[in-house]
Amino acid sequence: MRIPDEARAQLAVKFAVLFPHLDERQRRLLMGVEARVLEHGGIRAVARAAAVSETTVRKGVFELEAGEELLGRVRRPGGGRKRVADLDPGLRPALLALVEPDERGDPMSPLRWTVKSTRTLARELARAGHKVSADTVADLLREEGFSLQANAKTLEGGQHADRDAQFRYLNEQARGHRDAGQPVISVDTKKKELVGEFKNSGRSWRPAGEPAPVHIHDFADPHLGKAIPYGVYDVAANTGWVNVGTDHDTAAFAVESIRRWWSGQGQAAYPQATRLLITADAGGSNGYRTRAWKLQLARLAAETGLTITVCHLPPGTSKWNKIEVRHDAPLLPGRGERTLPPGCRSSPVKLRAADPWRRAGR
Repeated sequence: MRIPDEARAQLAVKFAVLFPHLDERQRRLLMGVEARVLEHGGIRAVARAAAVSETTVRKGVFELEAGEELLGRVRRPGGGRKRVADLDPGLRPALLALVEPDERGDPMSPLRWTVKSTRTLARELARAGHKVSADTVADLLREEGFSLQANAKTLEGGQHADRDAQFRYLNEQARGHRDAGQPVISVDTKKKELVGEFKNSGRSWRPAGEPAPVHIHDFADPHLGKAIPYGVYDVAANTGWVNVGTDHDTAAFAVESIRRWWSGQGQAAYPQATRLLITADAGGSNGYRTRAWKLQLARLAAETGLTITVCHLPPGTSKWNKIEVRHDAPLLPGRGERTLPPGCRSSPVKLRAADPWRRAGR
């Protein structure tokens, strides 16, 4: 197909205007594009209009078809729209004054409870005369080394002078019972769960647009109530046992859970046992001040013939109780164990290895 003379003239004018602003490769690519648009005879027409060889135009066509690496940024250094932080030198100091007071962690500092919201920070900066968007605030915070972080439980507060001696005593009691072949258990009430169709954390695979319907509130169903798991962890056997109640977390329920563990699992595992060591938190249904807990344990001791010893962990140290720490071993089922009722949100018991008690890092 013959290329009209008018088209070649227009190409010549276009090339004369653009070529002075393009580098060698950009010129080849431009000529290659024009040649592909003209199709048959385009390479020759473009070569004549640009006053170059047909080989140069053909090379530009090949580079386009090969999909070579992009040219990259060719903007002149310093060109483009200036950043807000460069135009407003006071923006960065004003932002840091909101999120990083002179004393880190000062609870009275402004916006201490809203620093996670970049929109709130942007509004506060706008009131101070700094026009900025929430996205820009987020970029500036990242540049200053900030990131979204959750609170870390690392502050223990005051520690009793006899704390180490308390744990040494607990450790000796556990080791003595264990070495003598006597059972040692760790007990605690785990997280209570509502029974019924309630919202639960996490997501599940379902057909698009068909989420599982649940109640809009978290009020307990008067007919179904709550599931109250009471865990018993056998330290030596490294097994866990759970009794699930549906009424209240009382001392009677706690001792009944231990009784069922002993009848269904403990007695078979320790047929020669004469003693039982129980470690528990200092409060709750098995707290050291609860008289009903002591009364029910006395009745259990009379029924079983066991000498029952209870060691309560000091206040504020319950996280070192064996049943509170996650362990690699699975929760093993046993006779007398009850599973959660249908529709109940699960709360797995956390287990730990069967070594004697010790405080991490102590």
